[in-house]
Amino acid sequence: MNEENQSGSDKTREVRKWASLCHLAALVGIISGVGFVVGPLIVWLMKREDHVFIDQQGKEAVNFQITLFIAAFVSGLLTFVIIGLVLLPIALLLMVILPIIAAVKTNDGHDYKYPFTIRFIK
Repeated sequence: MNEENQSGSDKTREVRKWASLCHLAALVGIISGVGFVVGPLIVWLMKREDHVFIDQQGKEAVNFQITLFIAAFVSGLLTFVIIGLVLLPIALLLMVILPIIAAVKTNDGHDYKYPFTIRFIK
């Protein structure tokens, strides 16, 4: 661990880049089908010890993707009773839009918290 970067107050360009990549890795994962959770998880696990900001944002990204996976799965099941036909596209849109917003915010050095996210990893 780099001790000088552990204070959390000095968010260098490199730190902000990796924090943003934690969020953007989900978008690459959507293309592959299952990587939307695996992508952020891999980036977070690789870089979490480099800086507190990367650790926080990586946890946030993974928690959000797990929450959205559950929401999409439940929405998929609910398509049999019509409500899922409305909920599933909303979940999929949120899965694309919110990581982009999070990446922009973290690249500016701001802590980003996803709305409606279950915090599985604390």
